[in-house]
Amino acid sequence: MKFRKIKLALLLLLPLAGCNSYIDVVPDNVASLDYAFRMRSVAERYLFTCYSFIPDLGTKAGNPGFFGGDEMWLAPTETPSNQMIGRGTQNSNSPYQNFWNGTNTAKNLWIAVSQCNIFLENIDIVPDMDEEEKEKWKAEVKTLKAYYYFFLVRMYGPIPVMRDNIPVNASPDEVRVPRLPVDVAFDYIVELLDEAYEALPIIVDDPTTEAGRLTKAINRGIKATALMYAASPLFNGNTDYSNFTDHEGNVFFDQTYRVEKWEKAAVAAKEAIDIAHSLGHKLYEYEPMPNNQGISQATKKQMNYRGSMTEEWNSEIIWANTNNTTRALQVNAAPRALERDQRAWQTARGATGATLNIANLFYTKNGLPLDQDISWDYNGRFQLKTAAAADIFGMKVGYVSAYFNFDREPRFYGGFGFDGSTWYGNGKFDDNDTWWLECKAGQYNGNLTPTFHSVTGLYIKKINHYRNTSVNSSTYSTINYAWPMLRLADLYLMYAEAMNEAYGPGEEVFNYLNQIRAKAGIPTVQEAWDNHSRTPGKYSNREGLREIIQQERTIELAFEGHRFWDLRRWKTAPLHLNRPILGWSITNRDAETYYRPNIVFSRKFEFKDYFWPIRERDLIVNSKLVQNPGW
Repeated sequence: MKFRKIKLALLLLLPLAGCNSYIDVVPDNVASLDYAFRMRSVAERYLFTCYSFIPDLGTKAGNPGFFGGDEMWLAPTETPSNQMIGRGTQNSNSPYQNFWNGTNTAKNLWIAVSQCNIFLENIDIVPDMDEEEKEKWKAEVKTLKAYYYFFLVRMYGPIPVMRDNIPVNASPDEVRVPRLPVDVAFDYIVELLDEAYEALPIIVDDPTTEAGRLTKAINRGIKATALMYAASPLFNGNTDYSNFTDHEGNVFFDQTYRVEKWEKAAVAAKEAIDIAHSLGHKLYEYEPMPNNQGISQATKKQMNYRGSMTEEWNSEIIWANTNNTTRALQVNAAPRALERDQRAWQTARGATGATLNIANLFYTKNGLPLDQDISWDYNGRFQLKTAAAADIFGMKVGYVSAYFNFDREPRFYGGFGFDGSTWYGNGKFDDNDTWWLECKAGQYNGNLTPTFHSVTGLYIKKINHYRNTSVNSSTYSTINYAWPMLRLADLYLMYAEAMNEAYGPGEEVFNYLNQIRAKAGIPTVQEAWDNHSRTPGKYSNREGLREIIQQERTIELAFEGHRFWDLRRWKTAPLHLNRPILGWSITNRDAETYYRPNIVFSRKFEFKDYFWPIRERDLIVNSKLVQNPGW
């Protein structure tokens, strides 16, 4: 059944970066499907409509993972929807980041699914296209549709599955579609991805105009991600939802744990890795600037971490959203200035701070949790210490700081800016002459104004491109980059996790974990735990290795929006998100009182917070829907 008319409002043709600007579809503001698919050029615009619903995960307010969890925090005056979720004010009357309806800084993913269905139902009537290209476009849209379904099931749990759009002459009862068990949604996602795979290209034809278009590698990466979630404790045999049923009493969550789900996830992750490798993808390694005056191996390891995210289309990036650049995000995460007499009051805001919660999870230089390294003084972590010459690649020599900031892994120094830390790049590319931060009260990176500073005392260096510059007191020049949707390191970590859960510790698990650790400049899992830890051999059993993998994933993918969802799928959110958000005592001017953990916000996580609420109005309109537990 084909629709004859659709409103132009449903044809918001948002171009991908690098593509030509688009004009209106028809002059009278009503587009018929006969017109929309009468020729290739117009149908291509409909294809881009389907792409335009990819969530804006590289914007401050668009990514649920930024402020809804415990990695990043904003001043009380900042109130984006994701911050309100983190503050515990989510509600069912007008949900924040409502991707079900497209309200409160979210896109309507049900309209996205509908647009994909319309495209698939009509692309075959386009006269001036060959069959191969039609199949390729269909494959792209099926992959997009699968991604939108994944995003919805991850956020809402059980959802309706709309294989086709509802006909215009459907009865009121047919229009009211019910939610289905989560495994039905995951199976359909995999079905769509498998249907699409063969017709997708290995690489895009023209990177200058088609960057971000879907390929075989992206398709397999989405499949691996979906199967990873399907296998995780939130969805796999979750008995907490034994009473969560539809109106007929059908349970939404299979109550039996199935290890074969992990096996499928492992196979899918390995397939995605193999395809990525065949295309030349590898873990990113920083190449110094041509005018670099001198860089140490330690700083290169820090830049491996920063650059893997910000260096656009580097060897590690498999998928990035080219319709979503990051200037505003960087501006909000950057220190107000790096030069003491040049404060970029109007642009670089510094309002997005990293938390001590996440900084505490980064390893020591021996690649171990802070409380596990026998050579690191965990009990004295808040005592003062003066940076010596040996600390130059992370700290300002002669600066007094907390022991907490010393002898940490390169990713700690590559990811965070803090009081006394050096800041490589941004106009200075010599290890012996770098910027440094001073973040105590009254200092130029401290709380000189109510909002233009980090409320935790920690800045997120990782998000900011190392070639950004502060030109004068009112300008902060940014190098925009497309938001990374999938990195090779993510696939490595998924594969290691799935293999451990399916088969326990083994060489395949350690191989992929240790490649990431080598890039980070820390010892292998085995060497770190056997030679430096309080618990030698922890990695030798599934449970111990699980904790190691989860912490490795948290560090490697920090500030990219993953931890928010990982804590949910692992069912460890209550452990971490019922702790207060911590920062340094930024209102103090002396080191003795500044370096004391301060409660920024006392947040809480309840059982209902595992899934988003469905808006109350939708439950009234569609009586077949049931609300998520707790809402």
